[in-house]
Order: sequence, then C-alpha cells, then structure tokens
Amino acid sequence: MKIRKTHAENINIIMNIYDDAKLFMTETGNGNQWINGYPSRELIMDDISKGNSYVCIDDNDETVGTFCFIRGDDPTYSVIYDGKWLNDDPYGVIHRLAGRRNSRGIAAACLQWCFEQCGNIRVDTHRDNIVMQNILMKNGFIRCGTVIIANGTERIAFQRTVNREQ
Repeated sequence: MKIRKTHAENINIIMNIYDDAKLFMTETGNGNQWINGYPSRELIMDDISKGNSYVCIDDNDETVGTFCFIRGDDPTYSVIYDGKWLNDDPYGVIHRLAGRRNSRGIAAACLQWCFEQCGNIRVDTHRDNIVMQNILMKNGFIRCGTVIIANGTERIAFQRTVNREQ
C-alpha cells in the first residue's frame, strides 16, 4: 500500500470512497456518525489545500482509501472527560479515515503510516463505530476518555504513543 498526498483532481474518487464508507457504517450499526453531508466536498478540498489529505494506493495503482492527518494541537482534544491522555507531548491527529468496502488492510496501513510520521497519535470515533474501535485497539491504540467535537456530540478518544503508559 502506497500513501501519498491527495491531489485536487482526486476529489471525485475521494467523495465516492466516503459515500461507500457511509453505507458500510450504516450497515454495521453506525448510521449516526457521518450525517448531514459530512464530510463535505468543501471540507475535503480544504484538507487537500492545506496538505493534510492523503490517499492510499493499492498494488493495482487504484485509490482505495483516504484520510486526513494533521500534526499539531487539535482544539477538540484540549478537554477530555472520563479519563486522560497518555501524555501531553506534541501529537498528530487522524480524521476521516475511509476505505473502499472491498479493500482490506487500509486502516492498518494508514494508522501505521501516521505513527511512522509522528510517534504520538490521537484519534476519536463515534460510540457506535465498533468496527473502528476494534481496529484502533488491534493497532495499539488505548482508549483514553471522551471528547466533544465541534457539533456538540461525544466521541471516544484514543491515543497511541511510543512511550505509552500501560
């Protein structure tokens, strides 16, 4: 799996991947996470223009996944409830991770790539997104507590770090 920055001309493919991911999420009991047009084309174009959007390319040179990776503080993570972060060191954040339904290993490849870029990663997901919660824990992430995202809803917060506390 190759990972590279997203180019603006990839936007239609990316939006199709998000549409596919939303269907999968609904089918697996998580119909409330990406709703009301989220993620919007404008948001993804903003990610691309800031250099924070990435695509996953399989061995057949097909785009099979996408995600947003940002180094630096995320205001969403400034307050955590019912727990605590593993550390207060500089971190990277993963948002909007999605893959084509028939492709395997996308999430693990993305998570590992991000961890190689920055050995301290934070991520959040909806309480109904059991699939993502399991993927995160399988890939060494620790459940740290709850955060409130911009729309006022709760998300389960996870972190993986080189120096994680057990």
